[in-house]
Amino acid sequence: MNAIRKAFITLALFACALSAGTASAETLINGAGATFPYPIYSKWFSEYAKVKPGIKFNYQAIGSGGGIKQITAQTVDFGASDKPLSDAELRAAHGELLHIPTVMGAVVVTYNLAGVGKGLKLTPEVLSAIYLGQITRWNDPRLVRDNRGVRLPNAPIVVVHRTDGSGTTAIFTSYLCSVSAAWKGKVGTGTSVNWPVGLGGKGNEGVSGQIKNTANSIGYVELAYAFENRLPYASLKNKSGHFVEPSIASTSAAAAGAAKHMPADYRILLVDQPGKNAYPIAGFTYLLVYKHPKDAAKGKQLVEFLKWELHKGQKMAPALLYAPLPPNVIKMVERTINSIK
Repeated sequence: MNAIRKAFITLALFACALSAGTASAETLINGAGATFPYPIYSKWFSEYAKVKPGIKFNYQAIGSGGGIKQITAQTVDFGASDKPLSDAELRAAHGELLHIPTVMGAVVVTYNLAGVGKGLKLTPEVLSAIYLGQITRWNDPRLVRDNRGVRLPNAPIVVVHRTDGSGTTAIFTSYLCSVSAAWKGKVGTGTSVNWPVGLGGKGNEGVSGQIKNTANSIGYVELAYAFENRLPYASLKNKSGHFVEPSIASTSAAAAGAAKHMPADYRILLVDQPGKNAYPIAGFTYLLVYKHPKDAAKGKQLVEFLKWELHKGQKMAPALLYAPLPPNVIKMVERTINSIK
């Protein structure tokens, strides 16, 4: 009996040792922030787990504002934002905080209009007037003028916007500021603003849900969310005077000029860029990482992941409707990643 007991005790101790060894071998990297890139980040984390089974990512898509707060407070290993941080936000960080561009995406204007499919034409003047509450019905003459042959309903426009701190909002409102002096003067830009009109939704998924379930509504989401929810999206009149549909190609066209003048810290907006084929509401999305991570071991693993997504991960972007980084930006980002200690 004693021999059997000893055998069980030995086996139990071995199992505990094996379990402890497995636990110590697994690294959990925590992140939080933007919903804009959530589809591509989920894909990357899943695929990277096949390459490095011992590395697990826990990412909470809580909006760019939340991501900035959490990485500033160092409660996560990385943050995520579609909005470049301001000088004041960078000063509030506990050390040098780096912007790592990952992909580019389009913010699309989507809507729920019976009998109206993709391609509703919107000018900057009309879009800003809708969000200012100055155009209130779908059959407004200005909308009818730009959409001849489209049967627009005699119905009130239900405006939808984000309620959480959002990089998607920052991109959208930056665009409105660039094309509308009235918007710039009355509302401005930021991850959160005081909306003149409208219903709120939390996250890109919340806005998508509101639009899908609300007749005669209009809102803004990242392209992948409109596609996933089978929502139509508008063609917007760009700076060159052409109506352009959001796509990988038109997002890349918006980035082409900006990428030639990319600042060393990557803090640049891609709204209202020149070019015949440039879609006017686009942006980089960033991972926010400390140059000197608090946890050196996790920092090392995060650097390995960043190198992987910069090369292998970029190839997965188009299938999820994100535009890969331009080649010159990839070279710059690689040097920045190598500077993380």
